Amino acid sequence: MPNSHILIPNRIVIYAKDIRNITGRSERTARKMLQQIREANGKKRGDLVTVVEFCQFTGIEEGLVTQFLMY
Repeated sequence: MPNSHILIPNRIVIYAKDIRNITGRSERTARKMLQQIREANGKKRGDLVTVVEFCQFTGIEEGLVTQFLMY
């Protein structure tokens, strides 16, 4: 049986845990960053933040973040 690779679909939403893993910052700082991104995009508390919004806010290339989230 040949090796089969399962493709994991890219997520469009980013969570505090993801930000913590990407940046190495604390959970609290990651949550604050999410709130700052929401405010910068006119969103309400609790609204989801997309990977694109995170990348625009941080200046990190979207491809790097997407690739990171696949693993």
